[in-house]
Amino acid sequence: MKRRAKLILATAFAVALASGTAFFALPAGAETATFAVQNSWNNGYQGQVTVTNDTSSTLNTWKVELTLPAGTTVGQAWNATMAVSGSTYTFTPAGWNATIAAGSSANFGMIVNGSGRPTSCLVNGKACTGSVVPSSPATSSPAPSSPSASPSVSPSASASQPTGGTPVQVNGNLKVCGTKLCNEHGNVVQLKGMSTHGLQWFPSCYTDSSLDVLANEWNADLFRISMYVQEGGYETNPSGFTAQVNNLVEKATARGMYALIDFHTLTPGDPNYNLDRAKTFFREVSARHASKKNVIYEIANEPNGVSWQQIKNYADQVIPVIRANDPDAVVIVGSRGWSSLGVSEGSSSSEIINNPVSASNVMYAFHYYAASHKDNYRAEVERAAASIPLFVTEFGTVTYTGGGAVDVASSNAWFDLLDRLKIGYANWTYSDAGEGSAAFKPGTCNAGAFSGTGSLTESGTLVRNRIRA
Repeated sequence: MKRRAKLILATAFAVALASGTAFFALPAGAETATFAVQNSWNNGYQGQVTVTNDTSSTLNTWKVELTLPAGTTVGQAWNATMAVSGSTYTFTPAGWNATIAAGSSANFGMIVNGSGRPTSCLVNGKACTGSVVPSSPATSSPAPSSPSASPSVSPSASASQPTGGTPVQVNGNLKVCGTKLCNEHGNVVQLKGMSTHGLQWFPSCYTDSSLDVLANEWNADLFRISMYVQEGGYETNPSGFTAQVNNLVEKATARGMYALIDFHTLTPGDPNYNLDRAKTFFREVSARHASKKNVIYEIANEPNGVSWQQIKNYADQVIPVIRANDPDAVVIVGSRGWSSLGVSEGSSSSEIINNPVSASNVMYAFHYYAASHKDNYRAEVERAAASIPLFVTEFGTVTYTGGGAVDVASSNAWFDLLDRLKIGYANWTYSDAGEGSAAFKPGTCNAGAFSGTGSLTESGTLVRNRIRA
């Protein structure tokens, strides 16, 4: 007799209770189901459902219906199309994940507003059971207002994802899923790390010993390699700077970190000024690193003084150059107004939302400096994050000049927001520049004194603590 297809909504969730881990079982039914809460905070949580086909036949489609209690809603979902009717949320495939081969799985995630867990569940029209699938439960996360807010990687409770090793070993190839960055297992990932300063100015800051410290003491997931195009950068020696970038990508790869290659355009602000240079550079580096799992491409650092349409036109020409060599890599596109989503030039993210880049696996850059960019910028990020995938490829704890005092309150408000929204970030800068934004005190790089906390500035101490958390 042929076995009936069985769909399993996998795993368990952990909540921060004084008594320890608690499991919520969905109502009993003909098939098994449990619901995974991967992270939680004061006013919501991140949930995940995994659909598994354990038969010998291919499953051609799936539908999951969850009913939530009054006062609890789903704000957004990824890896699925969501429809709402009253308090019932229906999730169907995003398109590419409709078919599930025998013995394989598909999963989708959601951000839930409120603390209520589902009160009923249907899988392809059949009720779910309340049995708990044995697995390693996800570790609960503190509320985002805590200094030790959610970890850089959201580990799955599924046995299919590694739970140890370097960031790249755990997460593998990254992809954009809905408005989030996900790992190769379909789980949302928040990368946290540091950005170099200009390679032409601080080469002694990026040695084997400094990157050992970044990977092993700071526990960073990400190393952003900022290659200025002007200001004594790439245009003066294209082959030399390309070689420097390639060398640093190899160093990050050897340490299991993700490498973010930043084509650091700033002045002039129109990225099209460097269009030919960008095509040449990204053709060469993408050909070199196409087989790697850990390379992300940032194609225009801080466009300014130009329209979003001009930025989009640039992106639509540069991205195919990368795709020709590396068809699946994540690409990050700078936004208007020094990558402020347009806010610094009187606009907003609506222009991107209504006219996105013509490519898949694309995210949009947002930059901030905590002492200069406060509540109105945070509000725009929260609004934009509901519609488009964001990555904070550069931020500082000081003013937009890179100098001044550390604004601890605003910095922590930003950290809390990014952690809650699961937006990755890279801090400016992993250097000993004589400015408030530098992580190290002047003279640290030449001395090679990177280990420990004795050489850290106030900004470096603050950022290191958040990354290590």
